[in-house]
Amino acid sequence: MEKNILLCRLHIKGMACKYCTSTVEFVLQASPGVQRASVALATEEAEIRYDRRIVSASQLIQVVEETGFEAILITTGEDRSRIDLRMDGVLDERSIMIVKNSVQALPGVENIKLDAKLRKVTISYKPEQTGPRDLIEVIKSATSGLVNASIYLEADGRDQHRYVEIKQYRQSFLWSLIFTIPVFLTSMVFMYIPWLKAGLERKVFNMMSTGELLRWILSTPVQFVIGRKFYAGAYKAMCRGSPNMDVLIALGTNTAYFYSVYSVLRAATSVNYMSTDFFETSSMLISFILLGKYLEILAKGKTSEAIAKLMDLAPETAILLMYDQEGNVVGEKEIDSRLIQKNDVIKVVPGGKVASDGFVIWGQSHVNESMITGESRPVAKRKGDTVIGGTVNENGVLHIRATFVGSESALAQIVRLVESAQIAKAPVQKFADQISRVFVPLVILFSLLTWLAWFVAGRLHSYPNSWIPPSMDSFQLALQFGISVMVIACPCALGLATPTAVMVATGVGASQGVLIKGGQALESAQKVDCIVFDKTGTLTIGKPVVVDTRLLKNMVLREFYDYAAAAE
Repeated sequence: MEKNILLCRLHIKGMACKYCTSTVEFVLQASPGVQRASVALATEEAEIRYDRRIVSASQLIQVVEETGFEAILITTGEDRSRIDLRMDGVLDERSIMIVKNSVQALPGVENIKLDAKLRKVTISYKPEQTGPRDLIEVIKSATSGLVNASIYLEADGRDQHRYVEIKQYRQSFLWSLIFTIPVFLTSMVFMYIPWLKAGLERKVFNMMSTGELLRWILSTPVQFVIGRKFYAGAYKAMCRGSPNMDVLIALGTNTAYFYSVYSVLRAATSVNYMSTDFFETSSMLISFILLGKYLEILAKGKTSEAIAKLMDLAPETAILLMYDQEGNVVGEKEIDSRLIQKNDVIKVVPGGKVASDGFVIWGQSHVNESMITGESRPVAKRKGDTVIGGTVNENGVLHIRATFVGSESALAQIVRLVESAQIAKAPVQKFADQISRVFVPLVILFSLLTWLAWFVAGRLHSYPNSWIPPSMDSFQLALQFGISVMVIACPCALGLATPTAVMVATGVGASQGVLIKGGQALESAQKVDCIVFDKTGTLTIGKPVVVDTRLLKNMVLREFYDYAAAAE
């Protein structure tokens, strides 16, 4: 039964706020065969526990994409390895077919997906039967050297996607500033400089002034070109019936912009109407939101740095030993540690890092396993003893046979544990999710009620016996209130505060050797008032250091410091 229960991970693009994650989580949770689904805005990932007899990973991706978001598979949770290879050389239809057929024919290969545009091939395989070096060699030999394969550096595309997103938001923000700053100056600053004010108030056509026309021209590209991503997001959100932050932004900025257009056009067709525009409101709002998005994406990137440091614990290269048919070592070569296959024999020199989980088949040494156990004292290793990838060999040479490679290694499992902890929701976050699910519709409702209250109250106060609308001054006030309610009330902080705090805590903890199993553990930890440790090595680095020196007799300071350093 348990063999059929898998844990799938998806990278989801296009989520703008907490309401988006709630929508995706709701549809996943409602899918047949899904036992539990958790979606994190901060990591832009979903973790789904599902029964593969009822639903497949591809069906889960389809469920997400039907809600209007793009889903990219990270792992299906099945007991198999996956590798992304970059193909260099001649890549036409014939060579693509040759690559597919030759790789598919290799024992242990379960699935192959080729993206000619990215020159990337994704292969799922059984590590007991084949490995990355075999796959690379098969591609090279089958194409007679016309196509060479290597490790695809951006294996899942997440880092590249984040880099592109950061660049896009930075450029959008800078372009918006070019147009928004003049709009702000003409409406808020230049009006207090007499000679500039006179020029801006000069009438162009009837009551339409130069300043109003200039602000209209400058704010239009900000509203419809730079801010087009908010329109696209709002359209998709409304199509799936789940209004999000983009809807609030589009409603708020469009209200300010189109009222301003109405006011300016009315002034252009009237000889006595004094218009009031809010062009600076719409353009400045879009600029500030773009800045906020840019800072938000930067923060998301920094929270994943700790996981990258964990991955860096593994060495970049390894020394592969080559044997003849009689079992004698005939040579060695340095390879990328990601190309290690099951049952390879790896040589580890003194001071070097163990490249893979395995067991010692020759040699003896001491290995520092503090990165796993927290114990600083080196552990003696001899023939038959197991070793863990990423640990440091102290003094002797070891020959190690690889047993767990790639996603099966202890280090990879630690990384997965930290990633799962970052997605797991704390109790307080679940409460915030319940609020955010109804938050956006309520904000829209309150904004509409604000304008309705303006109409009714203004009519009863100013024109008790008529349905003529109240004065434009009261309308402008109600308009400002409505825009404020819609834009300021975006539930970004509500949805990002807790998961970002959990991500930072789990990531930094992991880099310091402390594994935290999610937000619930962190939330419970605040109730702890006493911690008992069973060994001193857990709290200290195990290497005595001189923290203070005191000279009790006359001697040369240089000689004294030499003695202190020697004692340390």
